[in-house]
Amino acid sequence: MENETIYIRMRLRLQSLPDSIITIGDLAQIIGQDKLVNKIAKLAVYQIKKSDRNLVVIDVMKVIATIQKYYPTIEIQTIGPSQTIIDVVYKKKKPTIGLIALVWFLLFVGSAIAIMNFHEDVSMQQVHQKLYFIMTGNNLEKPLLLQIPYSLGLGIGMILFFNHFFRKRLNEEPSPLEVEMFKYQQDLDQYAIIHENKEVMKRIRS
Repeated sequence: MENETIYIRMRLRLQSLPDSIITIGDLAQIIGQDKLVNKIAKLAVYQIKKSDRNLVVIDVMKVIATIQKYYPTIEIQTIGPSQTIIDVVYKKKKPTIGLIALVWFLLFVGSAIAIMNFHEDVSMQQVHQKLYFIMTGNNLEKPLLLQIPYSLGLGIGMILFFNHFFRKRLNEEPSPLEVEMFKYQQDLDQYAIIHENKEVMKRIRS
């Protein structure tokens, strides 16, 4: 095995159950001779503990050290990210119908109030009245001819903007909300890599 070379690419994220034993095969993609890859993939790197709570960061250096412990003559080439973030998934209680109804009610009322406040700020009713007067020459306090299509268009526009109708996706393009959530997740991952990985920062004591 002196001339053997393996290539390792760490996964960005991994979900695991509490007390699980994390192997190299869980943490990374491995390319090399099949027999050797199968043996390396089964090597244990870490065991999830209660003190880890819900987040663990494994550095590629720990993976390399584990491989060299058992196969010291193998040449290791790393590609891609240098850390894997492990999400420890605990059993969650299923939400009750009452809780779902409460959350739905709060979201519905909150979004409705936000839309009404926006319309009040921009004087939307007066805009509709002026548009109706320009189109018909008549003054009308409630120009439903404009207000009803506008209300329907508002709902359809939100569906198109968020690219979802209930659980059904309209197309493969991510919505602006999904893009922002992706950026937010990247920031969280970067924070976790810096603050949860003990090997990244080292304090020199005098």
